[in-house]
Amino acid sequence: MTTPRKVHIKSYGCQMNVYDAQRMVDTLAPEGFVETVSVDDADLVILNTCHIREKASEKVYSELGRLRTVKDEAARNGREMRIAVAGCVAQAEGSEIIRRERAVDIVVGPQSYHHLPQLLAKAKTDGRAIETEFPVEDKFASLPDPKPAVIRARGISSFVTVQEGCDKFCTFCVVPYTRGMEMSRPVARIIDDVQRLADNGVREITLIGQNVNAFHGDGDDGKPWSLGRLLYRLADIPGIVRLRYSTSHPRDVDDALIEAHRDIPAVMPFVHLPVQSGSDRILEAMNRKHTAADYARTVERFRKVREDIAFSSDFIVGFPGETAEDFSATLALVRQISYAGAYSFKYSPRPGTPAADMQETVTTTVMDERLARLQELIDSQQAAFNAAAIGKTVDVLFERAARNPGQIVGRTAYLQPAHVMASPDIIGQVLPVTIDSLERYSLIGALADPAHVASFSQPANTSPPAMTTGA
Repeated sequence: MTTPRKVHIKSYGCQMNVYDAQRMVDTLAPEGFVETVSVDDADLVILNTCHIREKASEKVYSELGRLRTVKDEAARNGREMRIAVAGCVAQAEGSEIIRRERAVDIVVGPQSYHHLPQLLAKAKTDGRAIETEFPVEDKFASLPDPKPAVIRARGISSFVTVQEGCDKFCTFCVVPYTRGMEMSRPVARIIDDVQRLADNGVREITLIGQNVNAFHGDGDDGKPWSLGRLLYRLADIPGIVRLRYSTSHPRDVDDALIEAHRDIPAVMPFVHLPVQSGSDRILEAMNRKHTAADYARTVERFRKVREDIAFSSDFIVGFPGETAEDFSATLALVRQISYAGAYSFKYSPRPGTPAADMQETVTTTVMDERLARLQELIDSQQAAFNAAAIGKTVDVLFERAARNPGQIVGRTAYLQPAHVMASPDIIGQVLPVTIDSLERYSLIGALADPAHVASFSQPANTSPPAMTTGA
């Protein structure tokens, strides 16, 4: 029997990269690769990179320096190890990566990782392999289906890519240059993917895309379907109890998506809707093509159909030319919307984007101060949102055993971690939990259904362990 080769993938950045990493493993499985958590025994190491934040490429080169040492040590021990750089930094930097780091064997962009087996063969014969063009064929049509055992091992929640790329050209963003223009997958293939996942124990699906609510994949009627219509169809698949999607653009929220939140119990009342700034002047400079008032009206459209809906968002502070008044407008919008959580970042120029050439830069000191103030406000809103769950009974989809014996962790509709003492047989079920307390960002509670409580017996001569937060 041939000894399996081992692949280690380190992913940076977005949910799409997490999904892509899994699909790389699926692509390499027919070549005899199995995944390993250790770099030291890997035959292939892939850095699956992200180019959104500042100094992304420098972080990659720093990691490559460490990997070169591991690769050299493997060679001294008579073992061949290959290194690949994938993802958006690979797309942006191309052959420059190999020029700067001799240890790299393969450079592959995010639209071409389905060619990894061929690139490995080319690297073996030619010494190096690079592919950063946007291929004509649909990579998803070429990816092998994950095996049932692999799906089950990945857990009860899964990402499914339905859309890639973006046509918005926000002045700060590299996505159109690294992921390409908007492309939506055919509805039938998405349904097949979700059906396969459901058949193997997946209960929650998150549809992902750089601009997911711009989805316009061809349906079985030959017409483009909206994201809302797709959600209606996926909700009919037996076994799928929760549907989510990310990331959305405010300009692409249509009536069908609003109605899906109104009509479909499986669609979770939690929407990630990035706004980036509360200042109309800065939004125009960012080329967002919406105003703060437009954004607030979109939020209200959701709230009219689901009173329990909550929102998260993305914010950039210190965009070129941002004044104190502009930043105050951002704080005002945050107070107006009241978020369950949000991500906030200091502006970082990305090479090749229009904003990188803007001259009215904000000092690091001012950016640091503004970021701290914004995060303090967002954290206070998130804390209040979480605290409001205490004393309530909420539905939790249980995912896995937590760190402490007897403790099972799941997530609420709003992605809050919730911990209970229970038997592992509740994993994969949505059960009501009465929330007793809050520890940092985790809810602590007890199963509300006496039948499930009775089915769990604490081991003899032990006391319940202290609850931990997180996973």
